[in-house]
This record gives sequence, C-alpha cells and structure tokens, in this order.
Amino acid sequence: MGASFTIDPRSGVPIYVQLVEQVKRSVAIGALAAGERLPTVKQLAVDLTVNPNTVARAYRDLEREGVIATSPGRGSFVSADVPAARRAVADVSSASFEAAVREAKSIGLSRDDVAAIVGRLLERWYGTEASS
Repeated sequence: MGASFTIDPRSGVPIYVQLVEQVKRSVAIGALAAGERLPTVKQLAVDLTVNPNTVARAYRDLEREGVIATSPGRGSFVSADVPAARRAVADVSSASFEAAVREAKSIGLSRDDVAAIVGRLLERWYGTEASS
C-alpha cells in the first residue's frame, strides 16, 4: 500500500475524521493512486488499535464523497473519479488554510495583516504567473 495511516487519540479530532483527512491527503499528494486498494476495515482497525466501526465510518464518508469506491467482497479502492480527487486536494488545502487563519486570528493579527502575509507568500511561491 502506498500510504500508512496514524491516529492521535489525544488530538481532540475524532479518529474517523483523522482517517478521512489522511486518506484525502494521501490521494491529494499521490501517495494513494487511483485504483489502489486500501486496507480492509478489520486490518486497519487492528493496525491502529481502534474500533472497526470507526474505520467503517471513515470509509463510508470517503465513499459518499467519491474519494473511494467499495466493492463487496473485493474491498475499498481509491476512486478513479478525477473530480473527487481534485476535491480531495481542495479539502486538504482548505483545512490547512483554515488552521493557519484561525491561528493568525488567535494571536491577534488583523484581516489586513493576514491578507498581506498571504499576498507575500503567493508572490514568493507563484511569482507573477497567471492564475488559472
């Protein structure tokens, strides 16, 4: 398998949410490719020492979002659905941006300060290339 998953029971984030986010991130960065088989619910539950219902819930959420497809008797596989993979990339990016903005606000940065920082970072990483 192309990706390994870990959970942090002390993070305050529900375990099934951690799994959903990790699968989406793995798809987004290409660690899990379209058609790649995921561990079975039972195997992942054993590997992570969590309740199988937790893994099953994460897989159901991922299937509902189109990120994975489950075939009875065959297992769960990364979807070949390109729009779902793009949504996974957007979801991962959005979660990262949200955490950064929440942190910036919590330490007292103004909206204008955050916009200026983002502007500088965009310039640094994207330069003057046209937006697509």
